[in-house]
Amino acid sequence: MCAERHAPLAVEQQGSATQEISRNVAQAAHGTADVAANIGEVNRGAAKTGTASSQVLSSAQELASQGSKLKSEVAKFLSTVRAG
Repeated sequence: MCAERHAPLAVEQQGSATQEISRNVAQAAHGTADVAANIGEVNRGAAKTGTASSQVLSSAQELASQGSKLKSEVAKFLSTVRAG
């Protein structure tokens, strides 16, 4: 008779534990999805940063090239002025 009284309680406790496990699994899945989304955002941000860095490097190289050309043209001009 004692087992008969405890069986419904055990079933209820097992049901409660199963529901708690189910909630925890759902929360873990939601957290994992959030982390995956954040990683995706970081990846996109890193790609944009890489693109911007490449553009800055390209602009700096072009500016250096133009600076060299300007220096050469100024030297020619000064040479002509001194000779003239």
